Formats: sequence, structure tokens, C-alpha cells
Amino acid sequence: MAEWKVQDKDLIFALDIGTRSVVGVVGRPVGDRLKVLDVEMAEHGKRAMMDGQIDDIKQVGALARTVTERLEGRLGIRLERVSVAAAGRALRTQKGSFTLELPEEQSIDAEQIGALEAGAVSAAEEALQNDGADRRQMFLVGYTVAQYRLDNYPMNNLQFHTGRRMEADVVATFLPGEVVESLYAAMRAAGLQVSSMTLEPIAAMNAAIPAELRLLNLAMVDIGAGTTDIALCRDGSVVGYTMATVAGDEVTEAIMRSFLVDFKTAEQVKRAIGESDDLIRCRNILGQEERIAAAEVVQAIQEPMNRLADAIAKQILSVNDAAPSAVFLAGGGSRLTGLREKVAEKLEMDDRRVAIAGNNFALSVFSDSVELEKPEYATPLGIAISAGLGLLNDSYVVTLNGQSAKLFRNGVLTLRDILLMNGYSYGDMVGKTGKSLSVTLDGKRLVFRGEPAVPAVLRVNEEEAALSTVIHAGDHIHFVPARHGAGASRTVAELLGPEFYGKVMVNNSPASMDTQLGQGDVVLTLRQTPPTPRREAVPQEAWPSVTPTESPVRPASSSGELHISLNGEPLILPAREDRGAYHLMDLLEYSDIDFEHLDRAVRLEVNGVERGFQYTVKAQDRVTISLI
Repeated sequence: MAEWKVQDKDLIFALDIGTRSVVGVVGRPVGDRLKVLDVEMAEHGKRAMMDGQIDDIKQVGALARTVTERLEGRLGIRLERVSVAAAGRALRTQKGSFTLELPEEQSIDAEQIGALEAGAVSAAEEALQNDGADRRQMFLVGYTVAQYRLDNYPMNNLQFHTGRRMEADVVATFLPGEVVESLYAAMRAAGLQVSSMTLEPIAAMNAAIPAELRLLNLAMVDIGAGTTDIALCRDGSVVGYTMATVAGDEVTEAIMRSFLVDFKTAEQVKRAIGESDDLIRCRNILGQEERIAAAEVVQAIQEPMNRLADAIAKQILSVNDAAPSAVFLAGGGSRLTGLREKVAEKLEMDDRRVAIAGNNFALSVFSDSVELEKPEYATPLGIAISAGLGLLNDSYVVTLNGQSAKLFRNGVLTLRDILLMNGYSYGDMVGKTGKSLSVTLDGKRLVFRGEPAVPAVLRVNEEEAALSTVIHAGDHIHFVPARHGAGASRTVAELLGPEFYGKVMVNNSPASMDTQLGQGDVVLTLRQTPPTPRREAVPQEAWPSVTPTESPVRPASSSGELHISLNGEPLILPAREDRGAYHLMDLLEYSDIDFEHLDRAVRLEVNGVERGFQYTVKAQDRVTISLI
């Protein structure tokens, strides 16, 4: 056999990983359409997907490898890069808001707007994380800005306007990390590198409803085996996605129950409906040959099909608020006899405005050898179209710190977009100044600023880049997250300085000089005269061990004693060496209150009147120190 060719830069390989099967499409752009060279499909031997989510990575990888090898064998090409789509079932949408204060009034540029939007997206992700019991890595799929404000004034566009306070409200859509990671893991198991990723509802719309038709209000409904994905467009763009958990498998299970057949046989019976009015032959689980009239099967599936139509209609109306101008049904489930009419009935539409997808495929794709007008090809063709049309250079592979970046391609991508899509936050890109420390010292509020952040390192192809830099296929990104600045920190000694001598209370409790201050702490001081050092000879070798005492020396002296009453008991205070006065703070140690473990505030009274810590105590004063 001749040596196989290498997958060249414009050859597109797409895989649709479905609940029931894996479909591969190979093609290349020709003008403004994609020429499909080959299509291959293989079904899972057993359930490896649950409602569109990969359950058995090894089995899915093996089946993807089988599809890939069949295509390689027929085309003589070694396929290495693949475009895929994630199921819409796990999509989570969340609103987020962010405010950016500029140091002074100035003209707003694109870089500042990008930082503002990144902050709002990060706020949306944080809000989403707070809604759940466990924190999960989330991957950004896309976002739209609902509203800008500049200095509290609503704006549609901030660029070039002058102001100081910018705000943005966004609606962001995320996929849980495990959905993305399992898809990448399955492709690695198949020996393939993911070159681009989109969402299944977006991909199906790209095939069934080309861009030139999206000025109309249209709905695209992709009915798979495990989920039904829905996308809606109007005024030229996709305006929303949703999904229903009712899908083709529920119809299959109804056939299983009605005719006692296994799942695989029920699938065959379902596909045979509508092909002819003759009897459908099959074998039940008892090993008996069955001949089932098509009309009996149609009757057996009415209940689940009615629930499916009802779910589709409800989801469309929840996003669109009204019936759209037209509905396209795609996926294998769209072939169910009578479903088109039921959907029209639920939406109160003319059934001529509900169509089976496929007629518009020719606007975007064509083939010389493959019949493409099948509704079940909407998603695989859409993935290939999404990846291929307009792609003029190498396959859209971008590396981030040496690894393939996870991308959801939906137009031009900036460096900021790619970082957000790969789990980085606004703080990682911009960094945060350390938290300030605010304390009150003797009635005066002091604020100590935190350290500034260390900026992020942003390089594209070894050159410095900005967050707004547009990323192209083949680019290599080097990113080192910004490092947040350390928060402000002070001990009592650092707050008061080396010259301070006296006593300190922090939040009504005695404190030592090495006490670490916290946010909002209240510090009270009583400055005192340091004791006069004695002129005694001290050996020179002992000098390093001599340190000042933390509290004033109070020698016992019979002269100048202070006689008072403390908490109803007489107390004699010795005279101070400096002949200085006593203050209420000096009496705390005689009160028998455990100031190390206070759970209530302290009340100080002298002669029945509440006083402060620095009140000077006089002879015969009646002092009360108690817990409130």
C-alpha cells in the first residue's frame, strides 16, 4: 500500500460524539462552501454516553479511533487534528457585573474595556460557583455585554468616551470542566489532537440555518438520542440556546416495553417506521420471531413523542417568548412520523413552518460522492463547517504554556478570550492590590495600603502582547498569572514606633508589642516615662542580653502610696519611681478579669461615673472594673 499523506493545513476532520453513535466528516473549503470528501458512522456497542455526556472515555475513544481509521483507509490520509463539539446539556448561564475605577478622568481605550469585561465574566463565574455545593472548574463558552455604564450613565459603547468609573453587566455561558475534559480525554485516547471546539446547537445551526437566513427569527432543534438541543436566532445572530432532557431514547424505551425487545432491536424498529406500511420483523427477548404492524408501533410511541413535542415547544417559548417564524428539526429523532406536526401544534404554528433540516445544507456544503441531505448530519456537518469555512491558514491550534488551548470558536478570539476559556480569571490577568488595613489609634483612623500586584507576563510568539491581541491559528501563548500584592500588615510595635513606652489596649484587652493587628482593631495607648537606668556596672559581654522591660518598674515604697477601693475591696498602690500618677489602665491587672479570653466589653467606673482608660486615679477613689 502506498504511503499515506499527512493531513494538510486546510483539510478539516470533524467528529460528532453522540449518545448513540460517532460520526466523522472529512472535507476542505472550496470557495465559500465546504466540500465533503467522506463521511463515516459507527454505533456504540453499549451505552458509553449518558444524556450527551461521556461516561466511558475508553470506549468512546476506541469508537472514535475506529471511525478515524475507516476514513483514513478510504482517503489514504493520516488524520491527526480533529474538530469537536460539546453537548449543550450542561450549559450554565449567569449574569455578572464589574466596576473599574480609573486613577483620573481619561479617554477609555479597548484594553481597559477588555479588562472591565473580563472582570464581569469572572464575577459571573464566581456567582455560579457560589450557587453550587462544590467548586467546579468552569470553561467560558461565550458572553454578551448587556449594559455599560460610564460615571453612572448608561452607554452602548465605552471606547473613546471620557470618564473615570466604568461598569459592565454581562451574561456569560459556561460549561463545567468535566464536560470539556472528558471530550479532550476521549480524543487523546483516539490518538487525536483537538484543533477546535464549539457547541452542538451552534454547530447544527451553522449547517441548517446559514448566516444569511438569520435575520429571521428561527429555531433549530437537534433531536439526539439523549438530549434535544435548541438554538434560536434573529436579527443576524444567535440569541440563545437551551435544551430538553426528553429525546429519542425515550421513544426507543417505549418500543422496548410495548414489544418486549432489547434496546438495539427497538432502535431498528423505530427506524423502520415510515419506510413502509408492511409488517416490521424482529425477535423479542424470549427468542420469538415477531411481525409488528407499523401502525402498532406508531400507536405505542404516541405518549413519549407527545412529551417530546411538548418539551420542545416549552423550551423554545422560554427563550424566545413567542413562536418563531419557522422551526427546523434536525438529528435522527426528527424522522419520527408525526413529530413535525405535533411540534407545530404545540407552538400553534402552521405545520408548513416546521421543516426537517437538510434542504439548506447545500448552501454551505456539497459533495461529489456522499448524500448529505440527512437531518442526522446537521451536527457533524455543522462542526466541519464551523471549523472550515473562512479558515485560510493552518488548523486552529493554539498552544498555551506548551499545551493545546481549549477553544470554543465563535468568531475572532483575543488573548483575553482564550485565557477566560481556559479557566483563568480577571485577577490572574490583572492582579489585585493587597488588602488595606484600617485601625483606630487613640480615636484617629489610620489606613495602611496593601502592596501593588506583580503584573502578568503576556507573550504571543515570544513577543509582548496585550489582552486585546487577536490570536491566530498556530500562535504560541506564554502566560504567567499576575501575583496579587500582599495585604497590609502591622504589629503594635510597628504601629507605635520604637520610641513608644507605656501600656497598650487592643479592643479593650491588654496587648503586647508583638500583637498582630487585624482589620478594624481599636488601639488605645497610655504613654509613660521610661524608668531611669541604674548606673551599675554591667560586664561588656552581657550587653546583648539586656532588653528594656515592657511595663514600668513599680518599686515598693512606703511613701507616696495611693489608697483606693477597687471593686469594693481596699487596694494600696505603691508610689511610682517617677512620682507619676496612676491611670485606670494601670489597674486592669488588679481586677481579676482574664483579658486574654474576653467575650464581652469592659466597663470602667470611678465613683459611679463611667471613665476612660486614661483617667487619672486619685486617693480614696472608688473604682469598678467589670464586664458588661
